[in-house]
Amino acid sequence: MTAEAATAPRLAPPPLPIHTERLLLRYVRADDLDALRYYMDPDVCRYLPFPPADETALADRVTRMSERLAPSEPDEVLALAVVHDGVVVGDVMLRLRTRADDMTPPAVAELGWAFAPAYAGRGFATEAATALVTLAFEHYPLHRLYANLDPRNERSAALCERIGMKREAHLRQDWPNLDGSWSDSAIYGLLREEWAGLRRA
Repeated sequence: MTAEAATAPRLAPPPLPIHTERLLLRYVRADDLDALRYYMDPDVCRYLPFPPADETALADRVTRMSERLAPSEPDEVLALAVVHDGVVVGDVMLRLRTRADDMTPPAVAELGWAFAPAYAGRGFATEAATALVTLAFEHYPLHRLYANLDPRNERSAALCERIGMKREAHLRQDWPNLDGSWSDSAIYGLLREEWAGLRRA
């Protein structure tokens, strides 16, 4: 058997766009650049694993996001714009991670999100993250979802708990910062069986 034949088949693209009560989740487009300028905001990036973007970095980031359409292999990403009344208010991502063996699709994936401060406090992040979790478990053969965040990011921690994730670990000084210091990490997780139970409740 050749190495090519021994790999898992690619997964189908996800069924998009997604409509929720107030939001539309769709692929990120190149013309979303101005709307995604919140990635230049130090407050938005304070707990993200990269610094605030300048114009060049923002353009590069939007280009990469717009190319993240149909993840299938570990470390491939799905990036979605979150739209309310025609305006991009944030974005969410699903990064495929671990799989059981070379013949199976990834069974573990990571969630992430960022939202424009102007739209905070309106429940958009919860609504979008809930839709992303549903997509993750309904479309992908996942056993587990997790989020890795700075424990000081209380809003993201609360969001994890609102969508049914459980705090599983607190890792001390495991993330290097640009200034030479180290930050802690908090791990939140959600198993497929837990998600199914939430759906039945």
